[in-house]
Amino acid sequence: MRWMIMHKTEPKWEAGEPPSRELVAKVGALLGEMAEANALGGGDGLRASSLGVRLRFQGGRRTEIRGPFAGENELPAGMLNVRTRSLEEAAGWADRLAEVVGDLEVDIRPITEAWDIGLAPRPPGLQTTRYMLLYKADGASEAGAPMPPEKRAHLRRLTGEMSKAGVLLVHERLEPSAKGKRVRFRGGKKKIIDGPFTESKELIAGYVIVLADSLDAAMVWADRYGSAVECEELDVRLVAEP
Repeated sequence: MRWMIMHKTEPKWEAGEPPSRELVAKVGALLGEMAEANALGGGDGLRASSLGVRLRFQGGRRTEIRGPFAGENELPAGMLNVRTRSLEEAAGWADRLAEVVGDLEVDIRPITEAWDIGLAPRPPGLQTTRYMLLYKADGASEAGAPMPPEKRAHLRRLTGEMSKAGVLLVHERLEPSAKGKRVRFRGGKKKIIDGPFTESKELIAGYVIVLADSLDAAMVWADRYGSAVECEELDVRLVAEP
């Protein structure tokens, strides 16, 4: 089983403050330990929402909100990580996703690279950027309702086209939040909240996917991950398998 551990952002990250060398070292050490334990299934950090765009599709109409974003419905249903030449090109693929899925909300933000935080130089000649298209949960996804066969077939065609074009890097869908847990680290205390999550107002700052046989086993990694990234809140969600 795969579990996505998503930590929430804080004002300093939204202001564009780079992580300290100490924090980067702690996170790197933990990811290395996960890899050695064959428990690491991927992960990325996100840059400030001021560099992104929020798209709302409703009744065939598209509303565009430039970042920074205020926390509203931040409970994700899934994500597509893409590589494109611009934010506008990434938004174009979100338009195509809405044509398939229908009403939805998508946040598009650049993914943090090593050169964004001063760990390595930007590769010469690189003309593309990685973006996360994070699409939000709704009543149907939280109820675990399956996508109708026609839409599922259209989505497969779209993601196949994206892969063939070299755009799609990752596509992950999440099971309902009822199958997960939320952890808050505040005032030196830890509080665990069982899903479903009735609301989620905090923007996601990044995630890691861990391989674990149970939610309890994933929670062990989540506790250590929360300490490493020094966050106040994180969610642990089950990744849906194809």
